[in-house]
Amino acid sequence: MPHHPDRLTPASPHVWALTVKEMTILYGTARAVDAVSLQVAPGEVVALLGPSGCGKSTLLRGVAGLEPLAGGSVSWDGADLAGVATHRRGFGLMFQDGQLFPHMTVGANVAFGLRMAGMGRTARRAAADAWLALVGLDGYADRDVATLSGGEAQRVALARALAPRPRLLLLDEPLSALDADLRVELAGVVRGALTSAGTGALWVTHDAAEAAAADRVLRMAGGRLVADPRGDGGAASPRSALR
Repeated sequence: MPHHPDRLTPASPHVWALTVKEMTILYGTARAVDAVSLQVAPGEVVALLGPSGCGKSTLLRGVAGLEPLAGGSVSWDGADLAGVATHRRGFGLMFQDGQLFPHMTVGANVAFGLRMAGMGRTARRAAADAWLALVGLDGYADRDVATLSGGEAQRVALARALAPRPRLLLLDEPLSALDADLRVELAGVVRGALTSAGTGALWVTHDAAEAAAADRVLRMAGGRLVADPRGDGGAASPRSALR
């Protein structure tokens, strides 16, 4: 799978879109996320790589506004998101199980966010068809969700997450339920769709092969980021981060 180390190499904090500063999240007295800082540039794909229980999914939920912060901040383009509800942050979410609506067709699932945004029926259908084609499911719009394989369901979930054009996509172990070969294949599909859409992402995974699809890979352990070997705010290349 190709790497993209030169696609975005931010040289200044002024170009960061997402900034997480000293984020701390507590579960009781335990520090699930312990003073973590990271940044994502516009259109950049950053992977958070680490074992189960290291705090990476909790961090992602903190960025989304789904977990309260005990300390630190999350900002977008310099604007603090404290007090901004999850649905008003402009971020897309994609989870391990896809969370498709079983009573809707594939096309209706993809078009759901567009319908909520007030897009007309004809335009929604055309947009859903286009996004399905982008993830390799051309002609699937009228299919029943129950007929999909696991990989197909995750492609639909990806199309649905990207259709409203989020300013950042948050991916929480989106491929972990799939077998190894399919994970590698779909990691390329996810990366290609993000690139085509021009959408940046924060991508949580425990799989190094999956993480290699990102522009940068940051490791987490024990609620903290492993020290960045370049010391420049998390701009390590995939190759250096995966050693």
